[in-house]
Amino acid sequence: MKFQWLKQMMPRGLYGRGALILLLPIVTIQLVVSIVFIQRHFERVTEQMTGSMLLEIDLLIDAVDEAPDLSAARAEVERLGTPLQMTTDLPAILDETRGDHRKFYDLTGLVVMDVLHQLVRPVRAIDLTDGDRVVLWVSTDKGLMKIDFSRQRASASNPHQLLVLMLVVGLLMTVVAFLFLRNQLKPIRHLALMAEAFGRGQSVPYKISGATEVRSAGAAFLDMRNRIERHIEQRTMMLSAISHDLRTPLTRLRLGLSMLPRDPEDAKDIEDMEMDVAEMGRLIDAFLEFSRNQAQAAAPDDTDIGQLVREAVHYAQRSGRPVILGDCPEAGEVIAKLRGDDIRRALDNLIGNALRYGGQAEVGVTLGEKTIKIAVEDPGPGIAPERREEALRPFTRLDPARNQDLGQGVGLGLSIASDIVRAHGGNLNLRESPSLGGLMAEIVLPR
Repeated sequence: MKFQWLKQMMPRGLYGRGALILLLPIVTIQLVVSIVFIQRHFERVTEQMTGSMLLEIDLLIDAVDEAPDLSAARAEVERLGTPLQMTTDLPAILDETRGDHRKFYDLTGLVVMDVLHQLVRPVRAIDLTDGDRVVLWVSTDKGLMKIDFSRQRASASNPHQLLVLMLVVGLLMTVVAFLFLRNQLKPIRHLALMAEAFGRGQSVPYKISGATEVRSAGAAFLDMRNRIERHIEQRTMMLSAISHDLRTPLTRLRLGLSMLPRDPEDAKDIEDMEMDVAEMGRLIDAFLEFSRNQAQAAAPDDTDIGQLVREAVHYAQRSGRPVILGDCPEAGEVIAKLRGDDIRRALDNLIGNALRYGGQAEVGVTLGEKTIKIAVEDPGPGIAPERREEALRPFTRLDPARNQDLGQGVGLGLSIASDIVRAHGGNLNLRESPSLGGLMAEIVLPR
């Protein structure tokens, strides 16, 4: 819990974390080398070189002080300054408000100024703004003297070259390491995309590549995908075969019942049997729809969400069912990559469930930055929170009191809708309706 804030600041993706692993040691090494080498080595070298210059400056000051007059002092410092490679001006003019000056990035300039201020005679001002020269004004017995000499005599030359070299080499090694890291992470990302596509019901070809561990994970993924596909295929074939084979005897039963004589005392029994046969037909249709939904994997296409929802509500209203259209975008306003027929079938199932258990339905669409939410609400008894996950499983029948004498059903309506939505990378959420008080089934799709 102490480092929870650090976890939240860490990158989420492999590329970000890999880049952090690469950059953090490189930046740390550069900082350590910069501090240890530049601050200790360059500053000490600068301090020694500037200290040696103090002797030459003291020599000039002593020559000025010992001269009998100003003219003799000028001649003496000119004579000494030539072999010492120093330029002097005596007496010099200096603005009283002028202080020490240097460039903000001149780190060794601080050392030069500190050492020069250790002269026996007070230094009035130091100017290091010209990176190639050192200019200082020092007090003498003959007045203020200006001394100008090369900066290379006071500090190590071009200390920034080390920083530039470190930066260039660091960037070059970072680029090389990033290219290598990208090649290593590419198979992992490819595997993640394949797993994500398979979760949406798409079987995309996958070639095993990468390091040994990634190859092992890829082989395990292919084995798992093959087993799941075989299981789905076998289940689909079984449901289709059973449903198809049941239609023949069911048709014979329906035909036989229609040909029975309608005696007054047997009419009620025949009518009940016809209702049972009709119920069996609806169950078989549900099985076929479920198996057909498992087998379909059409490519998604541009789908008009507003038009799809409005057509579903209009179809239900035209059939005389109490369905209300809530907030919904206009046709052409929201376009998403979906399998429109599948989403329409899922929406029809949810509307049918709402009418079956609540007597009426209200359909609305809410648009988010990255999601599209289609909600179907009803005023029915709803589903208890602890049983909502169970309600999404195939062949699940909840408490008979929810059915309100409308038949038991086969328990595939919500399961079919949930499978369709998951195949699109979304979720089907069940919760209490905030407006009608019953159940709200919400389809959440990515935009």
